[in-house]
Amino acid sequence: MSKRVLVVDDEQSIVTLLEYNLKQAGFIVLTAYDGEEGLHKALEERPDFIILDLMLPKLDGIEVCKQLRQQKVMTPILMLTAKDDEFDKVLGLELGADDYMTKPFSPREVVARVKAILRRTTIPGQEEKQESSDDSLVVGQLKIFPDRYEAYFAQQRLELTPKEFELLAYLAKYKGRVLTRDQLLSAVWNYDFAGDTRIVDVHISHLRDKIEHDTRKPVYIKTIRGLGYKLEEPKADE
Repeated sequence: MSKRVLVVDDEQSIVTLLEYNLKQAGFIVLTAYDGEEGLHKALEERPDFIILDLMLPKLDGIEVCKQLRQQKVMTPILMLTAKDDEFDKVLGLELGADDYMTKPFSPREVVARVKAILRRTTIPGQEEKQESSDDSLVVGQLKIFPDRYEAYFAQQRLELTPKEFELLAYLAKYKGRVLTRDQLLSAVWNYDFAGDTRIVDVHISHLRDKIEHDTRKPVYIKTIRGLGYKLEEPKADE
């Protein structure tokens, strides 16, 4: 079944360009031209992917992203921004966007990123899920099912965005090993971010909010100063 992509942008030319290229790639495309319409369609239509402009009338992209995540809608979001403004990019990521691109952009690159994220976040069929249901990663009270894109902490299911899940699963796969920001950037985001490793720090912060009792004294995801991060079993006295 074809995946559905919602494109939210107030520039007709950009919507038309993305719609054409996404349809050529086999996607079903939904469109919206302001933030309110985009939020409504995201909640009502539940697309598989959202391409969201930052600067929108009525509700900006930051607010749309914020409201979707507050309502536990974890659909992958690619944010578009016309401004080469680091504050906007980091803020969008902090609120739950999975990725961003700066205008002008190549529509082919947009399609490639959509495909890459969907390929990594597509839940396998039921038969495959049943066969691999025991293929889990366990670290302390954390249990991760890579094949099902599900993670639990203290037996409670975690609400994670696709990128948060991928980062957590990668850290768990290499439990106890120090991973540099560049390694995590390459492994999880799978393309060159021009050395902008702050995207890793933002997502690490999100994960700590969800699995650490005290984010100021993390016992699972440790910062290794000057190197990167590692996920480890909490010590008995922590």
